[in-house]
Amino acid sequence: MAGERRHKGMRLSKLYSFKCLKPFSKEDHSQIGSRGYSRVVFCNDPDNPEALQLNYRGNYVSTTKYTAANFIPKSLFEQFRRVANIYFLVVAFVSFSPLAPYTAPSVLAPLLFVIGATMVKEGVEDLRRRRQDVEANNRRVLVLSKNNGEFSKTKWKNLRVGDLVKVHKDEYFPADLLLLSSSYEDGVCYVETMNLDGETNLKLKHALEITSAEESSIESFRGGVIKCEDPNEHLYSFVGTLHYQGQQYPLSPQQMLLRDSKLRNTDYIVGVVVFTGHDTKVMQNATDPPSKRSKIERKMDKIVYILFSILIVIAFTGSAFFGIITRRDITDDGKKLRRWYLRPDKTTVFYDPKRAVLASFFHFLTALMLYGYLIPISLYVSIEVVKVLQSIFINQDQEMYHEETDRPARARTSNLNEELGQVDTILSDKTGTLTCNSMEFVKCSISGTAYGRGMTEVELALRKQKGMTMTTSQDDEIKANPTKSVKGFNFWDERIVDGQWINQPNAELIQKFFRVLAICHTAIPDVDGESGEISYEAESPDEAAFVIASRELGFEFFARSQTHISLHEIDHMTGEKVDRVYELLHVLEFSSSRKRMSVIVRNPENRLLLLSKGADSVMFERLAKHGRQFERETKEHIKRYAEAGLRTLVIAYREVDEEEYRMWEEEFLNAKTLVTEDRDALIDAAADKIERDLILLGSTAVEDKLQKGVPDCIEKLSQAGVKIWVLTGDKTETAINIGYACSLLREGMEKILITLDSPDIETLEKQGDKDAVAKASFQSIKKQLREGMSQTAVATNDEANENPEMFGLVIDGKSLTFALDKKLEKEFLELASRCGSVICCRSSPKQKALVTRLVKSGTGRTTLAIGDGANDVGMLQEADIGVGISGAEGMQAVMASDFAIAQFRYLERLLLVHGHWCYRRIAMMICYFFYKNLAFGFTLFWYEAYASFSGKPAYNDWYMSCYNVFFTSLPVIALGVFDQDVSARLCLKYPLLYQEGVQNILFSWERILGWMLNGIISSMIIFFLAINTLASQAFRKDGQVVDYSVLGVTMYSSVVWTVNCQMAISINYFTWIQHCFIWGSIGVWYLFLVIYGSLPPTFSTTAYQVFVETSAPSPICWLTLVLVTFSALLPYFTYRAFQIKFRPMYHDIIVEQRRTERFESGTRTTSALSGELPVQVEFTLHHLKANLSRRDSWN
Repeated sequence: MAGERRHKGMRLSKLYSFKCLKPFSKEDHSQIGSRGYSRVVFCNDPDNPEALQLNYRGNYVSTTKYTAANFIPKSLFEQFRRVANIYFLVVAFVSFSPLAPYTAPSVLAPLLFVIGATMVKEGVEDLRRRRQDVEANNRRVLVLSKNNGEFSKTKWKNLRVGDLVKVHKDEYFPADLLLLSSSYEDGVCYVETMNLDGETNLKLKHALEITSAEESSIESFRGGVIKCEDPNEHLYSFVGTLHYQGQQYPLSPQQMLLRDSKLRNTDYIVGVVVFTGHDTKVMQNATDPPSKRSKIERKMDKIVYILFSILIVIAFTGSAFFGIITRRDITDDGKKLRRWYLRPDKTTVFYDPKRAVLASFFHFLTALMLYGYLIPISLYVSIEVVKVLQSIFINQDQEMYHEETDRPARARTSNLNEELGQVDTILSDKTGTLTCNSMEFVKCSISGTAYGRGMTEVELALRKQKGMTMTTSQDDEIKANPTKSVKGFNFWDERIVDGQWINQPNAELIQKFFRVLAICHTAIPDVDGESGEISYEAESPDEAAFVIASRELGFEFFARSQTHISLHEIDHMTGEKVDRVYELLHVLEFSSSRKRMSVIVRNPENRLLLLSKGADSVMFERLAKHGRQFERETKEHIKRYAEAGLRTLVIAYREVDEEEYRMWEEEFLNAKTLVTEDRDALIDAAADKIERDLILLGSTAVEDKLQKGVPDCIEKLSQAGVKIWVLTGDKTETAINIGYACSLLREGMEKILITLDSPDIETLEKQGDKDAVAKASFQSIKKQLREGMSQTAVATNDEANENPEMFGLVIDGKSLTFALDKKLEKEFLELASRCGSVICCRSSPKQKALVTRLVKSGTGRTTLAIGDGANDVGMLQEADIGVGISGAEGMQAVMASDFAIAQFRYLERLLLVHGHWCYRRIAMMICYFFYKNLAFGFTLFWYEAYASFSGKPAYNDWYMSCYNVFFTSLPVIALGVFDQDVSARLCLKYPLLYQEGVQNILFSWERILGWMLNGIISSMIIFFLAINTLASQAFRKDGQVVDYSVLGVTMYSSVVWTVNCQMAISINYFTWIQHCFIWGSIGVWYLFLVIYGSLPPTFSTTAYQVFVETSAPSPICWLTLVLVTFSALLPYFTYRAFQIKFRPMYHDIIVEQRRTERFESGTRTTSALSGELPVQVEFTLHHLKANLSRRDSWN
């Protein structure tokens, strides 16, 4: 280590005293040694006998689901969790007994094929995970060697608890480390935690002074013992104590470097390994996300149970008839035989008239196996294949690719594709989801004067909503911004830009205002070596916008050491640029509870200054009496900025006396060195003491612009009948105005505002009686909810009004707390259900998740949550579908999501196009699966009835085995992947088409049972038409009628032709792939007949040469095939003709409209180009929209 230079003169002991040494939570170090806090680490001594006895885990990490030893048993267990697979396994075992109506291999083969294919898929996916594990485990890191006292490289997987490691810049930490020292003399380092929590801003970590000061002897650092908490999943907490040289030093999260985070802006660090492998916090957090199943999949399980019920019913029916008929085959005295040719007097137990009940029971078992083809064995694997292919199409959709960030849409799970087409309610975050989370400095108020020309998107939307027009001068203001485009800066005011502020009468205050913006922050400048341009690494977009604004207006922050900050400033007296260096003494960091940030600096004139910025709710109360000169004007400007959808902060400062500072610093340093439970409170109190008697300078206003296409997307989703809720932490005024800007609140929509900002509540709050406040608040919310219900009931019950006035509900966070109470949540949900849009303001992450849970459980309909930050994770996991925006707040929301997109506007295409297609495809695919299995399975039942329930199958064993796997599987997969009822353009043009999924029209019980009935009717037509056509006349030249094998081939061919032709007429959008699969499946059947029939009769049995020698040369077989196929399809043709004419579905209306347009394009081009619908179609859509607007979505 001696060979590496440390940065001298850079100490953070004062600069970051509040930020870095304050624990994130109230850790109680007295718990060390008790249960849950028993870990002991011997620093730089992993071979210590006591350490060896502890036997901690190694650093080898495995994220695979299987191992080589448990893959087969565990994978098989996963497969046989499905009821259908268990059934076929039992059938396969029983098929080895005499009860089986077919040979065992013919049952085992398809089962092994389906299960084997699924296991191969699981194995391939797990192999990919294993390769990632191998790569991570074999990365190398420098570890201090006990032999020579030097650092040498070793693999990550070989690290042990207690090892001393050295990590260089831009390398990942191999385990959870305790920071001992760094390349900075004060032992600080910068860490990027994107892989951990998704946040892109850098975190500052700080070593203990005792370890950072021993840089020269760090190689011999031994004797230190760490006693700390046991492994847990809490990323932002750590409780521990370092015992070193007879002293105890409390440890906090600021000394912990977590595995998979990266070292940035620091040459190197040295740390000791505390947690390894699966004990690290990142691995403790690597739990599987909540298991989500689509509503269609859950309903499909019920259908399988129905099929099992049908199977049992027909098996029992057949067995009962078999028992009755068998009993009659011999009289009681045994002298008369009715079916003498069966020799009932000399038979086995399976056919014994004297023991008919027992024979009937055995027949029941045989029938359960025989009719097993009612259960689609390949359904689950087919759906998995289809969903994976659908996900690939979503991932590769160029229309959802964001070129600026190089981020495509990504389906992180394929289980919920069809749910995208059934979304009834969208619950959305605002910042970073509807907006860009890329702040731009647009306006400011300095010494009571407002600066900043132009209008925000929200102001433009409000003018449009109020019907106000833009004057020429206002329009020129918006467009006349001659400044160059700078990210984070969209400010123009000729009084300030280009150094003109020095000519303002309040130039001195303007100078102080922008100095605060340039100094009061924790940003890090990054100078480009080639161009010399400066960019900033800031903890938030707001902070970056302030630093950029101060730079653009003459106060350029260009350098930072650990104790100084340097600016290029314009001197307001001379107008010349000067360099000024400020000594940084303390940074009092921003937190959600403090709502402010302050720095204490010493300026070049040797004056002590406290510079502060924060929320108006905490800043105005801290102003000195002589510092409120511009308070009224500033508050008015802040209100105006909030109405314009801008985020505001108050800027203030004060001079600090040397004596006051000395006394305060002593108190502050004493508070931060305490190791007691009230440490946090004492630190906050000390910080609060100096942040008093401030002098107001003004306020800032930054705009978080709406993402491109958000208003159009929301408008389109609303037209599709989707309800949209926005859950935001913004103020009520800001949220309402953003609602108007993004079309969430629309012209003519009446607002229902639920709030606790009333004089009565405020009076009670001042009295301090919390119980009285809670009781009064509860009653107030209850009253407001009921008033809202009455208000909406009048419009809802007004039958004369076909389009009742829509309502928008706005509720703040305090009110939401009471609205989510068990006693009021039903009323709140009922009111919300009657509103077209809902905005929840000042919502906490927990409230977001609770609201999502309420909507999901209370409505029973599909909910979709969309967000971009870590505070949205609970909401995303609670909803039926979680969509993450890969935006500026990191990737944590994406990592917890089911689907990821780069921009909110892509949600329109994800739902209205892919969601609609996937829902329609999966619904049709499942219905068709059950149709084709019933059409096939019931021909076996009819044949059984025709043959006196003999237990003899109508078909050859291998015909039946290959039916689901080879002759009918590929067309249904093609349907699930490629079919389109209308094009993507028409899906977006007619968003009401989306209601097919929301109302679950295509997978309703009516439709499911209709398809099942169609299958049963088809089976009846196929069997009875075939048997009556072939059996009653001579078939061979010698006059013999058809035998069992010919009848079986003809009937089976009819089934294959019918179900594949049914597929052909059900498909709306043909591709060459579908043609290939449909007609190819039929061709494969005949090819199979030829090949299988050419095998020796001992194997092919009834199929031996039956096609080549018997069926193919016979015209009657082909004529019967044509007649049966056409007749079996006729009921569906008839039903569809009736439906299209008298009860058209949504897509039927659209298709008809397109046909009308094409038909009239030659004679009435203008009408066709206008896109108007035919009168009948317009009438249908008009009433559909009226019904949709009236319907109570959640009744």
